[in-house]
Amino acid sequence: MAGRFLRMFGPLSRFIPEVSPPKRSVSFNEKLFWTLMALAIYLIMSEVRLYGITSTRWGELAALQVIFASRRGTLMELGIGPIVTAGLILQLLAGSGMIACNFSDPEDRSLFTTASKVFSIIMIGVQACAYLIGGVYGALQPMAALVIFIQLMIAGLVLMLLDELLQKGWGIGSGISLFILAGVAQSIFWESFGLTPALGDGNSRGAFIALAQIVPRIMTGSPIMVGDPPEQRGIWSWSHIFVRPVDPTLPAMLGLITTIAVFLIVIYVEGVRVELPISYARYRGFRSRYPIKLLYVSNLPVIFASALFANVYLFSQLLWSQPWGQGNFWVGLLGRYEAGEGGQPIPVGGLVYYVIPPQSLSAVAASPDRAIVYTGIMIAFCVVFSLTWLEVGGLGPRTVARQLIDSGMQIPGFRRSGKPIESLLNRYIPTVAILGGLTVGLIASVANFLGVFGTGMGILLAVGIIYQYYQLLMQERVADMYPAFRRFLGE
Repeated sequence: MAGRFLRMFGPLSRFIPEVSPPKRSVSFNEKLFWTLMALAIYLIMSEVRLYGITSTRWGELAALQVIFASRRGTLMELGIGPIVTAGLILQLLAGSGMIACNFSDPEDRSLFTTASKVFSIIMIGVQACAYLIGGVYGALQPMAALVIFIQLMIAGLVLMLLDELLQKGWGIGSGISLFILAGVAQSIFWESFGLTPALGDGNSRGAFIALAQIVPRIMTGSPIMVGDPPEQRGIWSWSHIFVRPVDPTLPAMLGLITTIAVFLIVIYVEGVRVELPISYARYRGFRSRYPIKLLYVSNLPVIFASALFANVYLFSQLLWSQPWGQGNFWVGLLGRYEAGEGGQPIPVGGLVYYVIPPQSLSAVAASPDRAIVYTGIMIAFCVVFSLTWLEVGGLGPRTVARQLIDSGMQIPGFRRSGKPIESLLNRYIPTVAILGGLTVGLIASVANFLGVFGTGMGILLAVGIIYQYYQLLMQERVADMYPAFRRFLGE
């Protein structure tokens, strides 16, 4: 039965907007339609600018917007950040035993879902207030701030309902995964072919557009017309194809090459697994294998770590922007800032300085200690979240052993009992979870340093989501063609 904490959310369920699950079998084409409709609504909202803003100042947080499917200055300003943060808080509370919840009980699952939605709404409001109070939109009149707050709240609720629409069975997969994939794809396309002029070297932002502009200048030996002092400007060379001369953080061919390399590495890592032989207890001669992938808990640790780092940045900036915050020792430990170009806050010390990654090799060379500490923190949190998710997500050895026994499977050479199988799984699952968390943390960190398009974490998530959607689409297609298979697919 649900604990006292979850029962408090029972009366609130009637006031929380929700999407009802389908009462009939939804065809593949209909699921595809609603999935594309949810994606279209998200893309439209990510292009509609917030009414009443004159400027936006994201600072270093812009590097994390891809992970949260957010778009600065638009209705998707907050993206999925509040939803992920609310889910992270509740999952950690449930995993640590502070919240009593039996996920096999439908009533407990319903109450937990209601609690997640309530926490999501609260986090939408909290983060919207943090953006307004922290000065992300500059100085605002009270009425203008209220209008922006209402827009952010409505947009957050719409996004939450779109995610629920897909997860309840009307669509395919989850809205969070779909929106992350769309955000990563947008970022990669924009950094490859974007036409918006970039500041500094006079080239367009997209790497391919810049390449078309740089090559003729290299061939003619043209001088670089920007830079200070003039005697250090130099002329265009072939190295500028790979790294932009004035601002190394701008997209260039090095970023494209590393993006392709990271894609290939992540695809390879997705296929690394340990396979345990299993057999069906009732039928002799039936043999199969139970795969334990290196990325056993998928890329969830990266999402959770990113959510944590983004909230550290957001709330440290909020505290530092207050009159009493800049001289406060404890606030300084969380984060210290200086005003950069255009008044954007730039972290220069405290914890926040080490949880925002350097975005280029030149930045790594300028602050190697920051790069090393960031990598260590990212790997550590990915490992911790991997181990935590084993129990929270029902992926631990005990749960898997019980599932194998209940499905009539056994491991040859072991008694068909939970304890021996759990003991065997204990040799592999925790170790694989640690190695998987270490791997995703390392890939995400190093890829960011190399200027990967869409960020290293974005590429990690995109590959995993594409693989999941491929499996889901194949299952849906088979279930649609052969309805008798639906019961085997758990529908």
